Amino acid sequence: MAKAVRFYETGGPEVMRWEAVEVGDPGPGEVRIRHEAVGLNFADTYFRTGLYPAPLPAGMGVEAAGVVEAVGPDVAHVREGDRVTYTGSPLGAYSTERVMPAEHLIPLPDAIGFDTAAAMTMRGLTTAYLLRRIHPLKAGDTVLLHAAAGGVGLIFTQWAKLLGINVIGTVSSEEKAETARAHGCDHVVIYTQEDVAQRVRELTDGAGVPVVYDSIGRTTYSTSLDSLARRGLLVCFGTASGPIPPIDAMQLAVKGSLFVTRPALADYIADPAERAELAGELFSHVATGKIAIEINQRYALEDAVRAHHDLEAGRSIGSSVFTL
Repeated sequence: MAKAVRFYETGGPEVMRWEAVEVGDPGPGEVRIRHEAVGLNFADTYFRTGLYPAPLPAGMGVEAAGVVEAVGPDVAHVREGDRVTYTGSPLGAYSTERVMPAEHLIPLPDAIGFDTAAAMTMRGLTTAYLLRRIHPLKAGDTVLLHAAAGGVGLIFTQWAKLLGINVIGTVSSEEKAETARAHGCDHVVIYTQEDVAQRVRELTDGAGVPVVYDSIGRTTYSTSLDSLARRGLLVCFGTASGPIPPIDAMQLAVKGSLFVTRPALADYIADPAERAELAGELFSHVATGKIAIEINQRYALEDAVRAHHDLEAGRSIGSSVFTL
């Protein structure tokens, strides 16, 4: 019997259960995958709390890496024994093995370990679309990134450095500030001690930044708008502190004809060709050592409750994984 984390009601971390499950054989368009490592992402908590609705009962998690054990009919791009990684629906990555649609699988190069893949597939592809698809950034541009010491943040700052983009990053503590600097963040603002928007203006000679990347949401939305240059773009790609408030269109005009977008990774990897292009660029940077993926927290899958408590309490730095 396989084992998996499931939840039967929404709520706090304690609603998750570690239990035996039957996996079965893959059907048309499906594979059975044996997981070697599973990603832990803040987005997982959105499903658990009900912010992202899911039919109950449900599995947990959307990211993992492992080996294909069986292939169903009508599957052409992966074979039994292939090393793969994935991120995306359906839920159920918090498991030792599972049957899932083959269309979500991304071939994993031998140069990248399973733990590394589980720590970076969602975060890395998120960084890829943020830097390569959202806005036509050019070398010399300066952007603001919230949560610069988080899983996306540490990949983002390294990748931005490769593109010649300067990053002003926000963090909550000096410890996280040191981590962000070590990964290429040009200027770090400790938001518990400084006025972020004021500091951004000081660092940009009063102009503000052309793009703010905000994964925090409710508590940072106003600061993000106030940090933008005229006709700047606010990219709200996460809601760690809660959903962003309703958008006042007149406020956007008053503050400089600003733009706001709320992108989702799924829409940037829905096209297999685009997903392969973004993944290929990510994997190349990681395999050649240009981007380092540091796993700072490791948990057993049966410790998912503790892992979620740590995640929501802000005790995590960089990437976290479940090891099997």
